[in-house]
Amino acid sequence: MNKKVVTFGEIMLRLATPGYQRFSQSNEFTATYGGGEANVAVSLSNYGIPVDFVTRLPKNDIGRACMMDLRKYGVGTEQIVWGGERLGIYFLETGAVSRGSKVVYDRAHSSVSEIKPGMVDWNAVFEGAGWFHWTGITPAISQDAADVCLEAIKKANELGVTVSCDLNYRKNLWKYGKTAGEVMPELVAGTDVVLGNEEDAEKVLGIKPEGIDVTGGHVEGAAYESVSKQIMARFPRCKKVITTLRGSVNANHNTWSGVLWDGENLFEAPTYQITHIVDRVGGGDSFMGGLIYGLLTYKGDDQKALNFAVAASCLKHTIYGDFNQVTVDEVEKLMGGDASGRVAR
Repeated sequence: MNKKVVTFGEIMLRLATPGYQRFSQSNEFTATYGGGEANVAVSLSNYGIPVDFVTRLPKNDIGRACMMDLRKYGVGTEQIVWGGERLGIYFLETGAVSRGSKVVYDRAHSSVSEIKPGMVDWNAVFEGAGWFHWTGITPAISQDAADVCLEAIKKANELGVTVSCDLNYRKNLWKYGKTAGEVMPELVAGTDVVLGNEEDAEKVLGIKPEGIDVTGGHVEGAAYESVSKQIMARFPRCKKVITTLRGSVNANHNTWSGVLWDGENLFEAPTYQITHIVDRVGGGDSFMGGLIYGLLTYKGDDQKALNFAVAASCLKHTIYGDFNQVTVDEVEKLMGGDASGRVAR
């Protein structure tokens, strides 16, 4: 039995226009919930990994509805802190072909943005835990959220809990007077497993791969070996660096793969052609959920762990909403080469 995984961050109410309608066209929104670390938690729960999600929610009907939605997927909510005024919201307009998707945030003064150090009992949270996951979204929300994230990382380090992060650079969130480059390095220094993409490494850590053109529809994995080496040299605690490789042919057609550097070897996953994207929001989170599952389950087989992560996130692109609602059997079937999509009877 794997030890519990803990994730910490903000979950929001997602309001999306139906189909491919623009904000200016739509007279209604479809309401679901989502957020980077919550998305990872749902993936892990679907795979049978015990997981707790830590956040701060307003003590009102919307906050309780959000908590109940997480419980529906088997995510532990006992460590949620209650307080504050509101749940953050994000609006989504899904793009098509040459028109990209758009996200508009309405998360100022959300409950978790006003969380304070000391509000979460991290000793209680990490009891029975073996893994802690955070993302670069949380410290971008506010100085308070960054401080609590650092508080959690330090406690996890003290207790011997493995720490992972998704660098997740969001330029529209860093608005409280500090840049990602000023805040993130101290947090990454306490992290064992680092995930990012071509933009994250550059915007967050100032590390840039050479010869990369994500708009060309193909991304060469070997180009990221130098980035991985630079990250490990700068952050000695880091044991694995993983890069998602997304080539954007258009809004409906992406190539998708990933590479993993363990300090000595570069592992590269197969490349999938995702030609009819249903919903790409949460794609990176589904990769991270799959990666954590793979590293916990296929111990010593980083290639298989990486392949599971890429296959899991490939399937996420076919599922509406932030959460990746797939099973281990479905992911392993795709890993085995069955991408036929035939009806299961």
